[in-house]
Amino acid sequence: MTTGARQVLTDGFGRVGPVLRAALEGTDAAARTWRPTPQATTLAWLAWHVARGQDAQVAPLAGVEQLWTAEGWADRFGLPFDRDATGYGQSPDEVALVDASPDLLLGYLDATTAQTVAYLERVEDDDLATVVDTSWDPPVTLGVRLVSILDDCVQHAGQAAYLRGLLPRELLA
Repeated sequence: MTTGARQVLTDGFGRVGPVLRAALEGTDAAARTWRPTPQATTLAWLAWHVARGQDAQVAPLAGVEQLWTAEGWADRFGLPFDRDATGYGQSPDEVALVDASPDLLLGYLDATTAQTVAYLERVEDDDLATVVDTSWDPPVTLGVRLVSILDDCVQHAGQAAYLRGLLPRELLA
């Protein structure tokens, strides 16, 4: 991959962590699991889902095992879901079950981001046009998939930042 393309993708993935760090800073369980409505997601779920979704999608592209299982993150989180759950399609009741310390949430995100960046170092320009998913019309290329993963991460990080701003003051004291 050209230095420019690699730098852009690496920079994009690198911007997610600081946004989630700011959203989680100084939170306790009540703040991390607070929801403005019963159907809304939580800070904890958003942070977990960003890391989990990135891990689940980049690992197969990189030809490696997901860190979720390879490094024992699934056991550390101890969530009552199937080990392959990423948060996609989860019910509000399932969302409410996700909580972990900021250190755990951000540790998993940092590990996942490092694995993503290491993978990007191996990607060449020609690889970006390789079809990686034929179940869509048009088929999805590696370049499109990487941008889609990044877009999902950025959107959810932004949602976490917004949700942090909605937290009642008594939850931040």
